[in-house]
Parts: sequence; structure tokens; C-alpha cells
Amino acid sequence: MEILCSELFEKQLKEILEPMIQDDISFAKKFKIYLDTLIVNIPTKAKKYKKSIYFDDENIKDLEYEDYIIVFSIENDTTYVIIGMVKKPWLKLSIKVII
Repeated sequence: MEILCSELFEKQLKEILEPMIQDDISFAKKFKIYLDTLIVNIPTKAKKYKKSIYFDDENIKDLEYEDYIIVFSIENDTTYVIIGMVKKPWLKLSIKVII
């Protein structure tokens, strides 16, 4: 199995990790270690992830982790490409409190 990371993913990951490292290096390390574990396990779980919301292609999937979506492509049975990593698009909910 081969898992390749795009330059875009590497750049986005660096931009995400730098502020984390400044705030809490321990949290940043745990975040990165768990992310690496998820990425290494993509080949065994690729089919379970949903089709990407960003692409109209069944071979491009979204892996959700914390507040982020990692977009990856299934190139063939042995090659996967991590395309990018973006913050989840959160819907703003308004909640009415009835007293």
C-alpha cells in the first residue's frame, strides 16, 4: 500500500499545527499522532468513508477528524492520495430558550 500526501495537504497541516504548538505542544503532538494513525489506516477503511462534499467523484472521500475534514483519493487498490485538510463548515444554529 502506498499513501501519498499532496503539497497542499502538507502546507495546510503546517498551518493548522503551528498555532496548536504555540498554545499547547502536548495537544499538538497528540493531534498529529492520532492523525497519522488515521491516515495509515485509510487503506483498510477507505470504503467506509463517505463521498467527498467537495468533489463529484466516488473515489474521493472525506475523513472527519476533530474539527477538520481530510480529503483523500482512492487512486487504485494500492495507492491513496491525501489531497487536503480543511476546517469543517459549521452551520450556525440559533437556539431559543423558553423560560
